Amino acid sequence: MRLATVRWDGGTRAARVLDDRCVLLDAADAVAAHVEGATEPTDTALTIALDAADLAPLVPRPPKIICLGLNYEPHIREMGRELPEHPTCFAKYAVALTGPRDDIVLPAIAAEPDYEAELAIVIGRLARNIDARDAARVIAGYTVMNDISMRDFQFRSTQWLQGKTFEASTPLGPVLVTGDEIDDASDLAISCDVDDEPRQSARTRELVFAPADVVAYLSRIMTLEPGDVIATGTPGGVGAGSDPPRFLRPGQVVRTRVEGIGELVNTCVAEPT
Repeated sequence: MRLATVRWDGGTRAARVLDDRCVLLDAADAVAAHVEGATEPTDTALTIALDAADLAPLVPRPPKIICLGLNYEPHIREMGRELPEHPTCFAKYAVALTGPRDDIVLPAIAAEPDYEAELAIVIGRLARNIDARDAARVIAGYTVMNDISMRDFQFRSTQWLQGKTFEASTPLGPVLVTGDEIDDASDLAISCDVDDEPRQSARTRELVFAPADVVAYLSRIMTLEPGDVIATGTPGGVGAGSDPPRFLRPGQVVRTRVEGIGELVNTCVAEPT
């Protein structure tokens, strides 16, 4: 099953994605439709072309956005670090999210905006102190995120938050895909292109900490709630790891893909003055 969140009538609506169409559902967003069991369209439901739909961030107001850093070995090496024994976790806030086709706003005060293609997990049920073998029952599905990072702010200190949650900088979507359709995201191609130039390419089987293990680990720290978004980390090839570094600039188009889910297509724009 594939669900989207569409901007509609001054708010948002969930939609069931069927081939190249979006069929509106009686729920506010994709996660609400999943939780409420409102995933079947009525006979009179409005249908719009997927290409014409104004897609919102898949989860407009997640209770938590939890991100993993350093979770693909090539990226760990390019950043000059050792393989971690435990997941490296940080947070974003909902204000950072933007839609899968929206512009990425490059803040005027940041000189080093960088791209990070990521597979994201969306939680669909409360989870506390679960084992990895139980993770599938609490995962609503998977989507695509680009963890746009302002490197000059990120590395001002050992804590990364300030470089990770600038407003309207993090595309999320285009759809939520349930695990049964993509084998629980165990071996999917993930990539990022900038102006059609390949920058990142990997497979999710290369994750140091697999999705189920990440969900179990985090559930021992905090209660996971429906709508929580967990970004699982980025492959090698980020701008900061290039020689010389290649950071994003206004006018560039960033395409972020995960096999079986879809792609984000976002144009970088300068922050309005």
